[in-house]
Amino acid sequence: MKKSEHALQLFGTFNCSQAVFSSFADELGIDQATALKLASGFGGGMACGETCGAVTASYLVIGMRHGHTTGDADAKSATKQLIRQFNADFEKEHGSLICKKLLGYDLSIPEEQVQARENQVFDHICPKLIQTACTILEKDKK
Repeated sequence: MKKSEHALQLFGTFNCSQAVFSSFADELGIDQATALKLASGFGGGMACGETCGAVTASYLVIGMRHGHTTGDADAKSATKQLIRQFNADFEKEHGSLICKKLLGYDLSIPEEQVQARENQVFDHICPKLIQTACTILEKDKK
């Protein structure tokens, strides 16, 4: 099963960030419960409509795959370049990294969160964002 398919099965029960990050848990050597906990605060653009949870989860995956554990400048630079490339690929597909721009609603405002739910953006837009994030991560697996 593709990671994107797994993430889409999880989404709804879990937020976008949890769905993406936990789909890569086995590959990253993390148990599912830990992955779900680590990513739990990033959904809905960190609950303030900022960077999309599927994007922030992708940063966690990239960090686990390629992150540095020393202060080595080259290692830091390499990780930053992978993040920049992910951002470019995601923005090319969706035009933004920002949740409130992607959804058209600011989820930090309770009334807009209700409107987003009523207009089914979590059913129609979020799955596309999750799928794109997972597809980029699967493609860029190094």
